[in-house]
This record gives sequence, structure tokens and C-alpha cells, in this order.
Amino acid sequence: MKLSIIVLNYQTKNLVKQCLKNIVNLNLPFKYEIIVVDNDSRDGIEKMIDEEFPDVRFIQSDKNNGMGAGNNLGIKAAWGEYVLILNPDVVVLENSLEKMVEFLDGHSQTGTVAPKLLNPNRTYQQSRYQFPDFFLLPAFIRTGLKKISQGKLDEYFMNNVPGDSAHKIDWARGSALMVRRYVLEQINGFDQNFFMYMEDTDLCRRVWRLGFEIWYLPEAQLIHYYARESADSGQWLKDLTKKITWIHIFSWLKYFWKWRGKE
Repeated sequence: MKLSIIVLNYQTKNLVKQCLKNIVNLNLPFKYEIIVVDNDSRDGIEKMIDEEFPDVRFIQSDKNNGMGAGNNLGIKAAWGEYVLILNPDVVVLENSLEKMVEFLDGHSQTGTVAPKLLNPNRTYQQSRYQFPDFFLLPAFIRTGLKKISQGKLDEYFMNNVPGDSAHKIDWARGSALMVRRYVLEQINGFDQNFFMYMEDTDLCRRVWRLGFEIWYLPEAQLIHYYARESADSGQWLKDLTKKITWIHIFSWLKYFWKWRGKE
């Protein structure tokens, strides 16, 4: 089997349904499987899959241990040569998965390939990054404080690196990552100490340490219905009080503690 597609659900049954329809309608030319992991949301998704997508494999987690842990359940069950970690709020455009598979087939030193993500209006969505500097705390990225460190943010977001052809990157957003299953097995998948945020950064760093490269492939394009309130200087104090911001900050601190003193 060439590809295992893992979709993680947490109270997003309708999004998962649309995601599965999208994948099935692609009529992929190679053998693949879809694995849906439910992170204990119990929202009726198992019944929906049984009735509408009988060929999809379903895994029920008895606890929500986070994004990394949920995806790991799918990774352990995967049979494909390559594994695609795919958010349910993503629409795959035609021929994109074929291009990602073809790239991995032709580049043996590439452990992970990431597509170009687009906003719903087809504009570019940020998804390629350099490894972060500790002082680029999420407090800066998520709030109006980002204006203080705009130069460092430009480096982090690779704003000065042309993105119209394939190139190596440090890491990519985990909304859509295709990874060799062998590589995932060697690094034991995602680090489950990261409940949410930074699990993709950490995984990519371990892929590099294993001796494999990570590439950004803009010819492969996916639409990501990713939504977050945009920050502005007038609401930065409010943003700092949000739970999601502090989850991001704590994951950031875990990441830098784990990688302290390491290349």
C-alpha cells in the first residue's frame, strides 16, 4: 500500500465527513487507506463512518490525550509506505497528493514533504517556517506585540524566501504533512508531551536529526479552513488572557526545555 491518510476528529464530525468525501472523490491512482481517529468526542462519528464510508478504518480513543497522541494511534495502525497527517478542515486539490507521493518516490533523503496551504479565497496561507527562536514567544506571534519583533518574525515565517518552487524548510504546519512511515517508526511518531501546538515543530526537528530532509512543495496545494481571530494592537491584552494563547505558550516552553543545548 502506498499511502495511509490519517484524519483526527475531536467534535468535528461534519468537517470529517466533508474531508472524507473530498478524498474519495479524488480517485487516487495508487492504493491507499483512510484512518479516522476519534479523540473521545463521541459525537456520532463512528455511526456516520459505518453508514457512509464503510471502507474507512475507525479508531476510538477512550481519552483525549491531544493531537500528537491521537495521530499516533493512527500511525501505529497504518499500513502505507507513506503517511499523510491531515486536518479535517482541509480540502485537497486535484493531483496534489499524487505530486507529494511522486516527490517522495524520487527523493530518498526526503523524510517529509509539505504542500502549499491556501486560504478559502485561494490566497497564500503561512505554513513553512524556520526553527523558532526562544524569544519569539507566542505572546508576540498571537497578539499586537508582534510589531516589536517583526524582523525576527519575517525570518521565522520565511517571508524573504521565494515560495514558488520546491525547497528545503526547517518545519511545516501539521495540518497536512506526508511522512515516510519508516521515519515515523524510527522517531516514535509525535511526542505526546505536547497536547496541542509545537508537536509538529518537534516532529520535524526529529526528522532532521534522523538524517532526513523536509521539503516544501508548492505544486501540491490544499485549502485550509484555518480560522483564528487576527490580532491587532488594540486587543493584545485581551489576547494574552485567552486560554488558547497560554496553551501555546506552555507548549513553546516545553519545546525549548526539551531542545535546550541541542543542535
